[in-house]
Formats: sequence, C-alpha cells, structure tokens
Amino acid sequence: MATALARKRLRLAGLLSPISVVLGVFFLAPLSILLVYAFLEPGLYGGVEWNFYHHNFGRILGWADGEYEVFDPVYLAIFARSFRLALTTVVITLLLCYPAAMWVSSLPDRLKSFFLFLITLPFFASLVVRLFAWILILKPTGWINETLLALGAIAQPFDMLYTEGAVVLGMVYVFVPFMFLPLYANLEKLDRSLLEASRDLGAGGLRTFLRVTLPLSVPGMVGGSIIVFIPSLGNFIVPDLLGGAKVLMIGNLVEQQFLQARNWPFGSALAWMVMAAVLIFLLVYVSVVNRADALQER
Repeated sequence: MATALARKRLRLAGLLSPISVVLGVFFLAPLSILLVYAFLEPGLYGGVEWNFYHHNFGRILGWADGEYEVFDPVYLAIFARSFRLALTTVVITLLLCYPAAMWVSSLPDRLKSFFLFLITLPFFASLVVRLFAWILILKPTGWINETLLALGAIAQPFDMLYTEGAVVLGMVYVFVPFMFLPLYANLEKLDRSLLEASRDLGAGGLRTFLRVTLPLSVPGMVGGSIIVFIPSLGNFIVPDLLGGAKVLMIGNLVEQQFLQARNWPFGSALAWMVMAAVLIFLLVYVSVVNRADALQER
C-alpha cells in the first residue's frame, strides 16, 4: 500500500513538474526581478544602481526625498483614473452580457454552440486591426460623424476619439467575451428544477430571478468581473490607440517608464502597485465565492 501511494505521488509530481518549471521560469522569476528592481536606485542613463532605494514607491505614495525624487499626485490620479475606467468597463460588460448569457443558456444545444462561436469570433482577428477599425468609426471624419452631418442632426463633428468614452468603448468591445463566458458557464449549469419549484410555490418571474437565479449566478458574475477587471486595469493598447496622450492609464505609464524614460526601478514599483491591487481583488473574489457556495449548501 505504501508503495502504491509512493507511485501515485511520483506520478503526480511528474505531471506537475513541467507546468511548475514553466511558471517558475517565466512567471515567478520575472516577478522576483521586478520586486528587486523596485527597491534599487535608477541609473543615470538607464538600468539600475545596486543601492537600496525605497523612494520609487515614495514618488507614488508620498515619501519621496524631495531632492532627487519628488512626490507627484499625478501618479495617484492616473491610478484613480485606471481604477475608474476598469470598473466602468466591468459594469458595462456585466450589464450587456448577463441577459445575453441567460438567453443563450436556455437555447437548445445546437444553437448554443452557434452563439458561442459568434462570441469567440473576434479572437480570430488581430486586436490592433479591430481597434484601428474603431478609430475609423470614431474620428471626426468617421462614419458616425459623416452620417450625422449628412442627416443634418449635428452642425459640427463630435469629438469622440481620444476621450475616456472612447477608451471605455474599446475596452468593453475587447473584453465582452471574457465576461460572457464565465456567466454562461455558471448559468448553463444552473439547476432548472429550482426555478420550476420557485414558480410552483407562487413566485413570479421577477421574484424568481431576484431570489433564485441572481444569487446562484454570483460566482459567475464575480469571476467574469475579475477576469475583465485585471486586464482592463493594466491595459495599455486600447488607451494608447483610442485615448492618445489625453487618456493615460497605469499600463501606459509602466510602458513609458521601461521603454522611454528607461527608469526600470520606478516602472517596477508601478507594476508591483498594480499587482497589489489585483491581489486585493482576487482575495475579494475568493471571499465572495466562498460565501455564495456556503449559501448554496444551505
């Protein structure tokens, strides 16, 4: 028996070893390097000086030395804007995807497969190409403005491109599948007998939704929200193309510090601030899911 148990452990270790090596080399090691760099002094011409230097975080949180590193509230403003736009993206995608996921989950299997294919269809095209299409639509001489001008609805073109609204629109467009799929997976496995029991007991459609469907779909809502929030918070492609220099998010700031300013320690500190925020949201996610599971068991 002991030999069989040892064989199972060896087999499990063999199965987990490849992915463990990949995660260690390509995930944990880079994160460790970023963490070390975040506490090093930036070099004069880029790179790092191997001296302990905590003022990289001080530039963001307020304890910079005031001589070589100066606290600037603009970084906190960029963080706040990034959180606001990411949360707005989560709310809009949730409102769009929840009714669609409920409808698709109630369809026959043949139609379910077709609509799931339509949801994942945008992944077959390049993200940059799709975002440039939005630039052609939203620009002052784009399709929307030209149509409204031709109809006489407006006297001059709307300034839609390079605004926060354009950035939110682009991120919603990009991340709709990431919200839809967790919601669909949760709603599709919902026990329909519970809905029938609710109706048999006299509850109407709205009361059944509020008391049965909505609480049971909380794990899918939270999971989709986390999956959308994390890439939205650190996204730099959408703000760069649709926001330009007017809408700077934390992802753009990290990119600039590494590629343009060549201030790797400060870029590492910014990246770790983002990861800390993501970790907090993941902890919230686990807490909410555990509470939902406890309610279902009752």
